[in-house]
Amino acid sequence: MNHNLSPGWPARRSAISAQLLTQFGLDQGLSLTRCLQGTGLDLPLLGNPGAEIAAEQELRLIRNLVHNLGHLPGIGLKAGMRYHLNTYGIWGFALLSSPTFRSAAQLGLRYLDLTYAFHAVRLEEIGDEAHLILDERDLAEDLRTFIIERDSAGILSLQRDLSNLSVPLLRASFRGAAPSDLTTHKDVLGLEPTFNAAENRIVFARSLLDQALPGANPHVALNCEQQCQALLAKRQVRGGLSGRIRDRLLSSPGQLPDMEQLADELHMTSRTLRRRLDAEGTRFRLLQEEVRLALAEELLAIGGLTLEEIAERLGYGETSNFIHAFRRWKGMTPGQYRIRQPAGTAAEEQCRWV
Repeated sequence: MNHNLSPGWPARRSAISAQLLTQFGLDQGLSLTRCLQGTGLDLPLLGNPGAEIAAEQELRLIRNLVHNLGHLPGIGLKAGMRYHLNTYGIWGFALLSSPTFRSAAQLGLRYLDLTYAFHAVRLEEIGDEAHLILDERDLAEDLRTFIIERDSAGILSLQRDLSNLSVPLLRASFRGAAPSDLTTHKDVLGLEPTFNAAENRIVFARSLLDQALPGANPHVALNCEQQCQALLAKRQVRGGLSGRIRDRLLSSPGQLPDMEQLADELHMTSRTLRRRLDAEGTRFRLLQEEVRLALAEELLAIGGLTLEEIAERLGYGETSNFIHAFRRWKGMTPGQYRIRQPAGTAAEEQCRWV
Protein backbone atom coordinates (compact mmCIF):
# COMPACT_ATOMS: atom_id res chain seq x y z
CA MET A 1 0.00 0.00 0.00
CA ASN A 2 1.10 3.54 -0.70
CA HIS A 3 1.90 5.36 2.54
CA ASN A 4 2.31 8.78 0.95
CA LEU A 5 -1.18 10.18 1.44
CA SER A 6 -1.76 13.76 0.50
CA PRO A 7 -1.93 15.83 3.71
CA GLY A 8 -5.34 17.07 2.55
CA TRP A 9 -6.90 13.61 2.81
CA PRO A 10 -8.11 12.40 6.20
CA ALA A 11 -6.35 9.16 7.10
CA ARG A 12 -9.60 7.55 8.32
CA ARG A 13 -13.07 7.39 6.84
CA SER A 14 -16.30 5.42 7.10
CA ALA A 15 -16.27 2.03 5.37
CA ILE A 16 -19.66 2.71 3.75
CA SER A 17 -18.12 4.05 0.55
CA ALA A 18 -16.01 0.90 0.26
CA GLN A 19 -19.20 -1.14 0.76
CA LEU A 20 -20.89 0.73 -2.10
CA LEU A 21 -17.90 0.39 -4.40
CA THR A 22 -17.52 -3.30 -3.66
CA GLN A 23 -21.19 -3.97 -4.37
CA PHE A 24 -20.88 -1.92 -7.55
CA GLY A 25 -17.96 -4.06 -8.69
CA LEU A 26 -19.88 -7.26 -7.91
CA ASP A 27 -22.87 -5.96 -9.90
CA GLN A 28 -20.55 -5.37 -12.85
CA GLY A 29 -19.55 -9.03 -12.78
CA LEU A 30 -16.29 -8.79 -10.84
CA SER A 31 -15.45 -11.34 -8.17
CA LEU A 32 -15.04 -10.30 -4.56
CA THR A 33 -11.37 -11.25 -4.77
CA ARG A 34 -10.75 -8.91 -7.71
CA CYS A 35 -12.58 -6.07 -5.97
CA LEU A 36 -10.74 -6.37 -2.67
CA GLN A 37 -7.32 -7.56 -3.85
CA GLY A 38 -4.57 -5.89 -1.85
CA THR A 39 -6.96 -3.73 0.21
CA GLY A 40 -6.85 -5.64 3.48
CA LEU A 41 -10.67 -5.45 3.51
CA ASP A 42 -13.08 -8.36 3.92
CA LEU A 43 -16.82 -8.96 4.09
CA PRO A 44 -17.12 -8.93 7.91
CA LEU A 45 -15.55 -5.50 8.06
CA LEU A 46 -17.59 -4.16 5.15
CA GLY A 47 -20.72 -5.54 6.77
CA ASN A 48 -20.13 -3.49 9.92
CA PRO A 49 -22.02 -0.18 9.45
CA GLY A 50 -19.86 1.57 12.05
CA ALA A 51 -16.51 0.44 10.69
CA GLU A 52 -13.80 2.84 9.64
CA ILE A 53 -11.01 2.13 7.17
CA ALA A 54 -7.85 3.83 6.00
CA ALA A 55 -8.19 6.17 3.03
CA GLU A 56 -5.45 4.13 1.37
CA GLN A 57 -7.68 1.06 1.43
CA GLU A 58 -10.48 2.81 -0.43
CA LEU A 59 -7.99 4.14 -3.00
CA ARG A 60 -6.71 0.61 -3.60
CA LEU A 61 -10.29 -0.61 -4.04
CA ILE A 62 -10.92 2.17 -6.56
CA ARG A 63 -7.74 1.24 -8.40
CA ASN A 64 -8.98 -2.35 -8.64
CA LEU A 65 -12.25 -1.13 -10.18
CA VAL A 66 -10.39 1.15 -12.60
CA HIS A 67 -8.06 -1.68 -13.62
CA ASN A 68 -10.96 -4.03 -14.33
CA LEU A 69 -13.68 -1.63 -15.53
CA GLY A 70 -11.90 1.57 -16.54
CA HIS A 71 -12.28 0.81 -20.23
CA LEU A 72 -16.05 1.36 -19.91
CA PRO A 73 -16.97 5.03 -20.60
CA GLY A 74 -18.60 6.80 -17.66
CA ILE A 75 -18.14 3.91 -15.23
CA GLY A 76 -17.37 6.37 -12.41
CA LEU A 77 -20.65 8.20 -13.04
CA LYS A 78 -22.56 4.94 -12.67
CA ALA A 79 -20.82 4.24 -9.37
CA GLY A 80 -21.53 7.77 -8.11
CA MET A 81 -25.27 7.41 -8.62
CA ARG A 82 -25.28 5.00 -5.67
CA TYR A 83 -24.21 7.68 -3.20
CA HIS A 84 -27.16 9.20 -1.33
CA LEU A 85 -27.52 11.38 1.75
CA ASN A 86 -28.01 8.37 4.01
CA THR A 87 -24.61 6.99 2.99
CA TYR A 88 -22.83 9.95 4.62
CA GLY A 89 -24.04 9.46 8.18
CA ILE A 90 -24.29 12.56 10.36
CA TRP A 91 -22.86 14.75 7.57
CA GLY A 92 -25.83 13.84 5.40
CA PHE A 93 -28.33 14.53 8.19
CA ALA A 94 -26.73 17.93 8.75
CA LEU A 95 -27.23 18.85 5.09
CA LEU A 96 -30.78 17.55 5.08
CA SER A 97 -31.68 19.74 8.08
CA SER A 98 -30.19 22.92 6.57
CA PRO A 99 -32.58 25.76 5.65
CA THR A 100 -31.30 26.38 2.08
CA PHE A 101 -29.01 24.91 -0.55
CA ARG A 102 -26.52 27.66 0.24
CA SER A 103 -26.31 26.79 3.94
CA ALA A 104 -26.17 23.08 3.08
CA ALA A 105 -23.31 23.68 0.63
CA GLN A 106 -21.42 25.83 3.11
CA LEU A 107 -21.80 23.27 5.89
CA GLY A 108 -20.96 20.41 3.55
CA LEU A 109 -17.74 22.06 2.40
CA ARG A 110 -16.84 23.00 5.96
CA TYR A 111 -16.89 19.33 6.93
CA LEU A 112 -15.75 17.88 3.61
CA ASP A 113 -13.30 15.66 5.50
CA LEU A 114 -16.28 13.61 6.74
CA THR A 115 -17.15 12.62 3.17
CA TYR A 116 -15.41 10.25 0.78
CA ALA A 117 -13.69 12.96 -1.26
CA PHE A 118 -10.03 12.70 -2.20
CA HIS A 119 -9.84 16.22 -3.56
CA ALA A 120 -10.63 19.82 -2.73
CA VAL A 121 -14.04 21.29 -3.58
CA ARG A 122 -14.96 24.96 -3.65
CA LEU A 123 -18.08 26.95 -4.48
CA GLU A 124 -17.90 30.10 -6.62
CA GLU A 125 -20.76 32.45 -7.44
CA ILE A 126 -20.25 34.15 -10.81
CA GLY A 127 -23.06 36.37 -12.06
CA ASP A 128 -26.21 34.30 -12.27
CA GLU A 129 -24.27 31.06 -11.98
CA ALA A 130 -22.96 28.88 -9.16
CA HIS A 131 -19.88 26.78 -9.87
CA LEU A 132 -18.66 23.75 -7.94
CA ILE A 133 -14.98 23.19 -8.75
CA LEU A 134 -13.38 19.83 -8.02
CA ASP A 135 -9.57 19.86 -7.95
CA GLU A 136 -8.23 16.35 -8.42
CA ARG A 137 -4.60 17.22 -9.25
CA ASP A 138 -3.24 15.59 -6.07
CA LEU A 139 -4.66 12.24 -7.17
CA ALA A 140 -2.73 9.55 -9.02
CA GLU A 141 -3.39 10.02 -12.72
CA ASP A 142 -4.99 6.61 -13.21
CA LEU A 143 -7.64 7.35 -10.54
CA ARG A 144 -8.63 10.88 -11.52
CA THR A 145 -11.33 10.20 -14.09
CA PHE A 146 -13.17 7.60 -12.00
CA ILE A 147 -13.13 9.65 -8.80
CA ILE A 148 -14.19 12.92 -10.44
CA GLU A 149 -17.00 11.12 -12.29
CA ARG A 150 -18.08 9.37 -9.09
CA ASP A 151 -18.20 12.59 -7.10
CA SER A 152 -19.89 14.59 -9.86
CA ALA A 153 -22.71 12.07 -10.02
CA GLY A 154 -22.75 11.93 -6.22
CA ILE A 155 -23.26 15.71 -6.03
CA LEU A 156 -26.29 15.45 -8.32
CA SER A 157 -27.65 12.60 -6.23
CA LEU A 158 -27.30 14.69 -3.05
CA GLN A 159 -29.06 17.63 -4.70
CA ARG A 160 -32.03 15.41 -5.58
CA ASP A 161 -32.16 13.95 -2.08
CA LEU A 162 -32.12 17.42 -0.53
CA SER A 163 -34.90 18.93 -2.65
CA ASN A 164 -36.82 15.91 -3.96
CA LEU A 165 -36.32 17.54 -7.36
CA SER A 166 -33.88 17.16 -10.22
CA VAL A 167 -32.44 20.59 -11.05
CA PRO A 168 -30.82 20.71 -14.49
CA LEU A 169 -27.18 21.68 -14.85
CA LEU A 170 -26.20 24.61 -17.03
CA ARG A 171 -22.79 23.20 -17.95
CA ALA A 172 -20.22 20.63 -16.91
CA SER A 173 -16.56 20.43 -17.81
CA PHE A 174 -13.78 17.99 -17.03
CA ARG A 175 -10.00 18.20 -17.23
CA GLY A 176 -9.70 14.70 -18.65
CA ALA A 177 -9.95 13.59 -22.24
CA ALA A 178 -13.31 12.84 -23.85
CA PRO A 179 -14.36 9.16 -23.71
CA SER A 180 -15.28 7.22 -26.83
CA ASP A 181 -18.96 7.16 -25.89
CA LEU A 182 -20.85 9.98 -24.10
CA THR A 183 -24.11 8.11 -23.56
CA THR A 184 -23.65 7.66 -19.81
CA HIS A 185 -22.50 11.26 -19.38
CA LYS A 186 -25.60 12.58 -21.12
CA ASP A 187 -27.89 10.26 -19.14
CA VAL A 188 -26.43 11.12 -15.72
CA LEU A 189 -25.57 14.80 -16.21
CA GLY A 190 -28.47 15.67 -18.49
CA LEU A 191 -26.15 17.34 -20.97
CA GLU A 192 -22.98 16.80 -22.97
CA PRO A 193 -19.99 18.03 -20.97
CA THR A 194 -16.81 19.53 -22.38
CA PHE A 195 -13.42 17.91 -21.89
CA ASN A 196 -9.75 18.92 -21.76
CA ALA A 197 -10.91 21.89 -19.69
CA ALA A 198 -8.78 23.93 -17.29
CA GLU A 199 -10.87 22.75 -14.31
CA ASN A 200 -13.57 20.29 -13.37
CA ARG A 201 -16.72 22.39 -13.00
CA ILE A 202 -20.37 21.66 -12.37
CA VAL A 203 -22.43 24.78 -13.14
CA PHE A 204 -26.03 25.47 -12.10
CA ALA A 205 -28.30 28.48 -11.60
CA ARG A 206 -27.24 30.68 -8.69
CA SER A 207 -30.88 31.09 -7.66
CA LEU A 208 -30.86 27.45 -6.57
CA LEU A 209 -28.63 28.36 -3.61
CA ASP A 210 -31.41 30.36 -1.95
CA GLN A 211 -34.06 27.70 -2.44
CA ALA A 212 -35.61 26.52 0.84
CA LEU A 213 -35.16 22.84 1.63
CA PRO A 214 -38.15 20.72 2.71
CA GLY A 215 -36.25 19.06 5.56
CA ALA A 216 -35.10 22.31 7.18
CA ASN A 217 -34.88 22.11 10.97
CA PRO A 218 -32.51 24.63 12.62
CA HIS A 219 -32.38 22.77 15.96
CA VAL A 220 -31.53 19.45 14.31
CA ALA A 221 -29.03 21.17 11.99
CA LEU A 222 -27.21 22.67 14.98
CA ASN A 223 -27.06 19.34 16.81
CA CYS A 224 -25.83 17.60 13.66
CA GLU A 225 -23.08 20.17 13.15
CA GLN A 226 -21.92 19.68 16.73
CA GLN A 227 -21.72 15.94 16.07
CA CYS A 228 -19.82 16.63 12.85
CA GLN A 229 -17.31 18.67 14.86
CA ALA A 230 -16.86 15.85 17.38
CA LEU A 231 -16.50 13.15 14.71
CA LEU A 232 -13.99 15.20 12.75
CA ALA A 233 -11.94 15.81 15.90
CA LYS A 234 -11.97 12.09 16.68
CA ARG A 235 -10.77 11.14 13.21
CA GLN A 236 -8.07 13.77 13.23
CA VAL A 237 -6.73 12.37 16.50
CA ARG A 238 -6.53 8.95 14.84
CA GLY A 239 -4.79 10.37 11.82
CA GLY A 240 -1.16 11.12 11.21
CA LEU A 241 1.65 8.63 11.51
CA SER A 242 0.24 7.07 14.69
CA GLY A 243 -3.07 6.36 12.93
CA ARG A 244 -1.26 4.67 10.05
CA ILE A 245 0.73 2.54 12.47
CA ARG A 246 -2.47 1.47 14.27
CA ASP A 247 -3.94 0.42 10.91
CA ARG A 248 -0.79 -1.50 10.02
CA LEU A 249 -0.74 -3.34 13.34
CA LEU A 250 -4.44 -4.19 13.08
CA SER A 251 -3.92 -5.61 9.59
CA SER A 252 -1.70 -8.48 10.83
CA PRO A 253 -2.68 -9.42 14.39
CA GLY A 254 -0.85 -12.75 14.26
CA GLN A 255 2.43 -11.22 13.09
CA LEU A 256 2.77 -7.85 14.79
CA PRO A 257 5.86 -6.14 13.36
CA ASP A 258 8.39 -4.59 15.69
CA MET A 259 9.53 -0.99 15.51
CA GLU A 260 12.50 -1.73 13.24
CA GLN A 261 10.28 -3.56 10.73
CA LEU A 262 7.73 -0.74 10.66
CA ALA A 263 10.42 1.89 10.24
CA ASP A 264 11.81 -0.07 7.30
CA GLU A 265 8.33 -0.32 5.71
CA LEU A 266 7.91 3.44 6.10
CA HIS A 267 11.34 4.09 4.59
CA MET A 268 12.74 5.79 7.67
CA THR A 269 15.06 4.92 10.52
CA SER A 270 13.68 3.74 13.84
CA ARG A 271 15.12 6.90 15.37
CA THR A 272 13.11 9.06 12.96
CA LEU A 273 9.99 6.99 13.61
CA ARG A 274 10.43 7.41 17.37
CA ARG A 275 10.94 11.17 16.99
CA ARG A 276 7.84 11.59 14.81
CA LEU A 277 5.69 9.59 17.24
CA ASP A 278 7.03 11.72 20.10
CA ALA A 279 5.87 14.79 18.17
CA GLU A 280 2.36 13.28 18.04
CA GLY A 281 2.41 12.63 21.77
CA THR A 282 2.68 8.85 21.70
CA ARG A 283 5.14 5.95 21.57
CA PHE A 284 5.32 2.76 19.56
CA ARG A 285 4.86 0.56 22.62
CA LEU A 286 1.66 2.42 23.58
CA LEU A 287 0.25 1.97 20.06
CA GLN A 288 1.18 -1.71 20.13
CA GLU A 289 -0.56 -2.21 23.48
CA GLU A 290 -3.63 -0.27 22.33
CA VAL A 291 -3.97 -2.56 19.31
CA ARG A 292 -3.35 -5.70 21.32
CA LEU A 293 -6.03 -4.72 23.84
CA ALA A 294 -8.59 -3.99 21.11
CA LEU A 295 -7.86 -7.31 19.41
CA ALA A 296 -7.87 -9.20 22.71
CA GLU A 297 -11.33 -7.88 23.59
CA GLU A 298 -12.71 -8.93 20.20
CA LEU A 299 -11.08 -12.37 20.30
CA LEU A 300 -12.33 -13.01 23.83
CA ALA A 301 -15.86 -12.07 22.76
CA ILE A 302 -15.84 -14.52 19.86
CA GLY A 303 -15.92 -17.66 22.00
CA GLY A 304 -14.35 -20.94 20.96
CA LEU A 305 -10.76 -19.69 21.14
CA THR A 306 -8.55 -20.80 24.00
CA LEU A 307 -6.36 -18.32 25.85
CA GLU A 308 -3.34 -20.03 24.30
CA GLU A 309 -4.71 -19.44 20.79
CA ILE A 310 -5.50 -15.80 21.54
CA ALA A 311 -2.07 -15.22 23.06
CA GLU A 312 -0.46 -16.70 19.94
CA ARG A 313 -2.54 -14.52 17.61
CA LEU A 314 -1.48 -11.44 19.54
CA GLY A 315 2.20 -12.34 19.26
CA TYR A 316 2.84 -13.49 22.83
CA GLY A 317 5.34 -16.32 23.22
CA GLU A 318 3.82 -17.37 26.55
CA THR A 319 0.17 -17.35 27.60
CA SER A 320 1.20 -16.14 31.03
CA ASN A 321 2.61 -12.97 29.46
CA PHE A 322 -0.74 -12.29 27.77
CA ILE A 323 -2.65 -12.86 31.02
CA HIS A 324 -0.31 -10.54 32.91
CA ALA A 325 -0.65 -7.81 30.24
CA PHE A 326 -4.44 -8.13 30.12
CA ARG A 327 -4.70 -7.86 33.91
CA ARG A 328 -2.61 -4.68 33.75
CA TRP A 329 -4.89 -3.23 31.03
CA LYS A 330 -8.29 -4.17 32.44
CA GLY A 331 -7.72 -4.98 36.10
CA MET A 332 -8.94 -8.56 35.60
CA THR A 333 -7.82 -11.76 33.90
CA PRO A 334 -8.94 -12.63 30.34
CA GLY A 335 -11.09 -15.41 31.79
CA GLN A 336 -12.88 -13.01 34.14
CA TYR A 337 -13.40 -10.55 31.30
CA ARG A 338 -14.91 -13.27 29.10
CA ILE A 339 -17.37 -14.34 31.83
CA ARG A 340 -18.60 -10.77 32.25
CA GLN A 341 -19.52 -10.33 28.60
CA PRO A 342 -23.31 -9.86 28.04
CA ALA A 343 -25.24 -12.89 26.82
CA GLY A 344 -25.28 -13.03 23.05
CA THR A 345 -22.12 -10.99 22.57
CA ALA A 346 -20.07 -13.99 21.58
CA ALA A 347 -22.58 -15.07 18.96
CA GLU A 348 -22.83 -11.58 17.54
CA GLU A 349 -19.05 -11.23 17.33
CA GLN A 350 -18.79 -14.66 15.74
CA CYS A 351 -21.06 -13.45 12.94
CA ARG A 352 -18.73 -10.49 12.34
CA TRP A 353 -15.73 -12.75 11.91
CA VAL A 354 -17.27 -15.51 9.80
